Amino acid sequence: MQSTYALYLHSSFLLDTLLVKAARGEPVSRPPAWMMRQAGRYMSVYRKLAEKHPSFRERSETTDLIVEISLQPWEAFRPDGVIIFSDILTPLPAFGVLFDIEEARGPVIQSPICSEDCLKALHPIDLEKLHFVGESLKILRQEVGDHAAVLGFVGAPWTIATYIVEGGTTRTYTTVKSMCHTAPNLLRALLSHLTKAISEYIIYQVESRAHCIQIFDSWGGQLPPDMWEQWSKPYITEVLW
Repeated sequence: MQSTYALYLHSSFLLDTLLVKAARGEPVSRPPAWMMRQAGRYMSVYRKLAEKHPSFRERSETTDLIVEISLQPWEAFRPDGVIIFSDILTPLPAFGVLFDIEEARGPVIQSPICSEDCLKALHPIDLEKLHFVGESLKILRQEVGDHAAVLGFVGAPWTIATYIVEGGTTRTYTTVKSMCHTAPNLLRALLSHLTKAISEYIIYQVESRAHCIQIFDSWGGQLPPDMWEQWSKPYITEVLW
């Protein structure tokens, strides 16, 4: 899996932490280090918690569990940043895309977007349904104080679109790649909707006191460079600006 990511910074809440300074392009004494969101999942303390709470969605959508898991790498290693334990698919139900996470298959989208009619199921993002994200970020800020940056994250529009169109994880991405050629207007409409929803989700995380936001384009590497320039980059750029 390839991924690209960007850091989004808001002028409010900025602290003089190493990670924030580096993200702003300021001189730093060394490169900042932090654990990516998956890293904590390999810690024994996380595996023990997962045995007690086997549902990934419970772990990633329950404030107390989010905070506990997010802080596990911090308590063990004291990195320069603490990234919220969540998932790039977490906001989907808040704008009309229902999904499950199955142990063997991973994410499963209940109604993949495959036509203009399917787009009608989408609606503006309802941030109230993501209250656990905002609550967790605020608590994490209190827990780490001025010692580290708190990071939120989102999926890039293209990456989220791959799940919504394919219906889950795939190795070939045949359907969404075909849509680039056979139904470009439909794909553009979907990407535009996702871009707006993700932008509002970013603002919500920043207003909930995240210092930085990572944008994961995990499946951007499935596109050749010229197609990435057309189908991913413009929407990431729009999210950032």
